Amino acid sequence: MRYEVMDTIIEPYGRLEVLSKLEVVQLLNNSSGGLYQLFRSCSLAVLNCDADLDDGRLLLERYRDFEIHVRQVERGIKLELLNAPAGAFVDGQMIRGIHEHLFSVLRDIVFTHDEVNHNPNIDLESSGGITNAVFYILRNAKVLDLIREPRMVVCWGGHAISRNEYDYSKQVGYEMGLRGLDICTGCGPGAMKGPMKGATIGHAKQRNHNGLYLGITEPGIIAAEAPNPIVNNLTIFPDIEKRLEAFVRAGHGVVVFAGGVGTAEEILYLLGILLHPDNSEMPFPLVMTGPESARAYFAQIDDFIGKTLGVEAQQKYQVIINDPVLVAQRMRAGVKQVKEHRKQLGDAYYFNWSLTIAHAFQQPFAPVHENVRNLALHKNQQPWLLAANLRRVFSALVAGNVKDEGIRAIEEYGDFEIHGDAEVMEPVDALLTAFVAQGRMKMSAESYRPCYRIV
Repeated sequence: MRYEVMDTIIEPYGRLEVLSKLEVVQLLNNSSGGLYQLFRSCSLAVLNCDADLDDGRLLLERYRDFEIHVRQVERGIKLELLNAPAGAFVDGQMIRGIHEHLFSVLRDIVFTHDEVNHNPNIDLESSGGITNAVFYILRNAKVLDLIREPRMVVCWGGHAISRNEYDYSKQVGYEMGLRGLDICTGCGPGAMKGPMKGATIGHAKQRNHNGLYLGITEPGIIAAEAPNPIVNNLTIFPDIEKRLEAFVRAGHGVVVFAGGVGTAEEILYLLGILLHPDNSEMPFPLVMTGPESARAYFAQIDDFIGKTLGVEAQQKYQVIINDPVLVAQRMRAGVKQVKEHRKQLGDAYYFNWSLTIAHAFQQPFAPVHENVRNLALHKNQQPWLLAANLRRVFSALVAGNVKDEGIRAIEEYGDFEIHGDAEVMEPVDALLTAFVAQGRMKMSAESYRPCYRIV
């Protein structure tokens, strides 16, 4: 089957980007050491917004003839696109939001390669070095310039959700927008798009013309969760761990909607951090919410958390069912508490420096079969550390479900084998079985085959 494509040449709005000749060579280098394949795959994902596709490998195969080239001109650069998805254009002109996102991809890939990964002054093996890297990427993307007051609410939730759940997420976003709150999501479809779409209406009614719709992603997930064009600041991090840290460092509160393994990964990440003794007095509003139809879903999430991490973890959040106004009010009140706490500590509003994030949450986890098999999944460890290891389980399943390299690994080596004590594995198995039954693993739920086996 052939898909409609277009060719075009674009340049940045306003000031033209400037790249050195070495940077251009790296972006055009198709070898394993070059940046071209990374740049190409992320750019293709951006162009594929609003498509009902969450399979990174299938996207690359569908548009195998797509090319993107950097052309140096006298005052800066232009991008030449060949065989780009036609859905990114309206009457032959590229949608402005997608146009901006392409140059965000260019900016972040070059900056991370030059100023983070190859910077001898940044120790990416240390906890402090990783946090500094997250800060530098956000600063370079001008995100920190836009967070003047604490009002950034991070919204997590699945891309494969029902229409009812999507509409509810949009209503919550609307109520938060009316209360002056900005929205940050993983920037894809479903529960990542709904809150932003709702907030734009809330902001418009309040004549708030400076609403921030921050999208935070990483190369492995961007093809499965293509950035929606509502995002007015797209930032790409080099891996999932730095992406997750950016959420909690830049955000002032979190709302969780219904989702699948990716949402479970995010919940475990944040709860593990909040369970760390250093963060016991840290105000961080966390609300899980959905329509009446999601009541059983959140009851199962709550049960899973209680059986694995314990009562203390359950006390770190509140569940609100079918009440968007109350969710927005609680988040507004929680953000005010965060502001007062930051004032007392003298901590920045735009970046939560005082939050302790243990190295176990920062170290990149390669979702390969041996690593998954060797995870410590037992209760003979601190709850926050168990949360870190459980987070890695769900991260591996995200890779096996939607990431190009993860899908290929499953095809070559078989399903992931998840080993652990029965008192941990039984709740994990029950939760994953429910996700499969409810169609929360992928958009193409009817043809989904699990990529894991509980041992």
